[in-house]
Amino acid sequence: MAKESTSDTETPDSSNPDNKAIEELLNSETGSRVLSGFMNKLVIGLLIAWSLFQLWYASPLPFIFNFGTLNEDQAKFIHLAFATFLAFSLFPATRRSSHTSITPFDFLFGIGAAASCLYLLIFRDSLAQRIGAPTTTDVVMAVIGMLTLLEATRRALGPPLLVVAVVFLAFTFGGQYMPDVIAHKGASLNKVASHQWLTTEGVFGVALGVSTAFVFLFVLLGALLDKAGAGNYLIKVSFSLLGHMRGGPAKAAVVASGLSGIISGSSIANVVTTGTFTIPLMKRVGFPATKAGAVEVAASTNGQLTPPIMGAAAFLMVEYVGIPYIEVIKHAILPSLISYIALIYIVHLEALKLNMKGIERLHKPTVAQRMLSWMTTTLIMLVLGAVVYYGSTFLESTLGGAGYLVMLAAIVVSYFLLLKLSASYPDPKEDDSSIELDHLPEPRPTVFSGLYFGLPIVVLLWALAVKQYSPQQSAFYAVVFLIAVVLTHRPIKAWFRGESDWSSQFKVCWHDFIEGLITGARNMVGIGIATAAAGIIVGTVTLTGLGQMMTEFVEFISGGNLILILIFTAVICIVLGMGLPTTANYIVVSTLMAPVIVSLGAENGLIVPLIAVHLFVFYFGILADDTPPVGLAAFAAAAIGRADPIKTGIQGFTYDIRTAILPFMFIFNTQLLLIGLTSVFDLIVTVVSAIIAILVFSAATQGYWFVKTRLWETAALLLIAFSLFRPGYWWDMVYPPSTHLPPAQLETQISQLNAGEFIQLNFQGMTIKGDEVSKTVSLQLDDASGDATQRLESMGLMMTQDGDRWLVDLVIFGSQAERSGVDFGWEITGIQMQADRPPKELVFIPALLLLIFIGWLQKHREREELATA
Repeated sequence: MAKESTSDTETPDSSNPDNKAIEELLNSETGSRVLSGFMNKLVIGLLIAWSLFQLWYASPLPFIFNFGTLNEDQAKFIHLAFATFLAFSLFPATRRSSHTSITPFDFLFGIGAAASCLYLLIFRDSLAQRIGAPTTTDVVMAVIGMLTLLEATRRALGPPLLVVAVVFLAFTFGGQYMPDVIAHKGASLNKVASHQWLTTEGVFGVALGVSTAFVFLFVLLGALLDKAGAGNYLIKVSFSLLGHMRGGPAKAAVVASGLSGIISGSSIANVVTTGTFTIPLMKRVGFPATKAGAVEVAASTNGQLTPPIMGAAAFLMVEYVGIPYIEVIKHAILPSLISYIALIYIVHLEALKLNMKGIERLHKPTVAQRMLSWMTTTLIMLVLGAVVYYGSTFLESTLGGAGYLVMLAAIVVSYFLLLKLSASYPDPKEDDSSIELDHLPEPRPTVFSGLYFGLPIVVLLWALAVKQYSPQQSAFYAVVFLIAVVLTHRPIKAWFRGESDWSSQFKVCWHDFIEGLITGARNMVGIGIATAAAGIIVGTVTLTGLGQMMTEFVEFISGGNLILILIFTAVICIVLGMGLPTTANYIVVSTLMAPVIVSLGAENGLIVPLIAVHLFVFYFGILADDTPPVGLAAFAAAAIGRADPIKTGIQGFTYDIRTAILPFMFIFNTQLLLIGLTSVFDLIVTVVSAIIAILVFSAATQGYWFVKTRLWETAALLLIAFSLFRPGYWWDMVYPPSTHLPPAQLETQISQLNAGEFIQLNFQGMTIKGDEVSKTVSLQLDDASGDATQRLESMGLMMTQDGDRWLVDLVIFGSQAERSGVDFGWEITGIQMQADRPPKELVFIPALLLLIFIGWLQKHREREELATA
């Protein structure tokens, strides 16, 4: 953690109440106990053992040696056993409980929790034989497991998630006493215990499986990178490249916090680690404490929206949405990038308002040198990406199976070459003494001092994008390569520098490696508990049919209006997110609300891709971290900046309005998620228009562009931003987006589809409850072979033709049609075909002309103000 080195700030120490508040917030995620003696060794040993177990489980070694092979369920049992025991060891029961020792009750609870998990592992075969008919012992162990999990949840994550889980359990038991709209027949203790603990429908469901398989490795990747020095390197690089600009420290804080947030996946931890360095520096160049904290909060929360980690939600989306991990990254990348671009622009506008200057460099660069520093960094990234992707693809095609060996050798050679380059420059200092108000670190030595930290990320992206390995495999190879980096980079650099005691650096590297294993496991305790506790909510939904009830309830209170449904969902996400960690919030809201939006959208004739809905609920869950009155990230930033936490949260939320509008935009314009693009030109137009739109929106919400905006200018800028984000809104008024064809043409239209294309069908039918339903369903053709009947079967529909009528005979289980909610006996009432109309992007022309006009007016006023100043 960075420390202030100037006389006008205080060095953090435990006696400072502000630093105590910061420490408490950080410990709220990782545990506040500081143990000693045997128990300390035991807990450290368990943390290391957990990390090593996860590496073993993800590796091919169990299959090579035919030893220690575990299936997914077995790994989940062990994963939660570690998480629960460590939760009782690291998190005291109350504030007054011992923070230096584990009490007998803690130890008893920890043993009970771990035993109830391992019971499922030891007796898995006999449990499988009596599934649905648990014995008394099964029920007792399940009850112990549920109670200890709830207590671990309270300790590790606070009361909110505990309250939510208990409410859902109460709903499961007392369904017969609920209002009619959500009533059900209730469930017995045996049934609830069996469903929630003994099956994979509840606690040990998809969420905990994702935590076990993917999340741990990515969290470990981030912890090892940080221990190796990558976090400090990213901060220094950001300041060296951006600190000279107007409001430069704040812009650098945005980039540094964003990059660190991508690694950490936790907004609170990111605020605490990078904010102790960036917030005081922003204050020293003129930012008010409230705005300095708000910038850090906005940057840190957005780190969780940015691939590849995304606060663990990206991996859950893989399972919930059913698309490859690389697809989740593709869909999430553009909104996250334009959101960061907008935040940097907001900082620029704040700096203009306050008439700030940048920090001077020791050697003032020319314009060409400034451009070169940016161009060099950008070109390195682009060339590196191109070499990795096209080079490895070429090797695969020419060398076949030996291609990956050549690629591995190339990465190892690159590692040594980059280490040699890094050894030519001093390592970045680990505090901010290298950055003062009168000078900045030089870009060239700062950037080149740690380029090799990017190689594990190269390995990760190569495995994901080129080899198309699973997220688990990809993360494993990246972590293994990173471990090699952590264990060797210091002595090799020292050897290249000609230092005589270079071998002594191996001891430092080993310490970094062990600390990385400990930190990675410690960071995972809360996530493991959160995913398990959230499984209770998922189990309740599957046991009681609450999902269908929620659809009916939300439709009732919203009147079926999709905008009202989205606003209602956003409010639920923010309210839940005030107390729930990101992962748990995403699981709860996506389980309850995502199907509602998809279903009611279809009934309104709007096909909403499932990934868009899941990103929608995830975005608003993240925004809760800086939403008053509970936003913990805002509290952490306020403690560092010595500002009012409520004001900091409010200011941070005003900065995050730019992020809040994006989910509403990409629900209706899925091109922002890179869905439906047909060419490179489409991609360029989408990216450029989105960037302009978010910048215009930021200027409107800040009330400042070249000069202070007038009321009508603000309204016009908002209109322009809306038109650029969603041109189809206006275009649909002029040209209908689709044409309606009669069912009689179904056979013809299906026969004309190519593989990968969609067809939209209007269905009408009756649900099991006897309700008449009309909905539009979008189905994709995967296999273009066969006649119309076979193509429909590939989508999951077995149809009967009665003259011009088409009736659903059978819906194939697990098919697209079944997932879309189509049921037996329904009738196709029409076919929605995309209309042949001019491109909606023509709306951009009048929008941009109006923008140019407003810009001309503002520049004219700016010249007048300068003339009269």
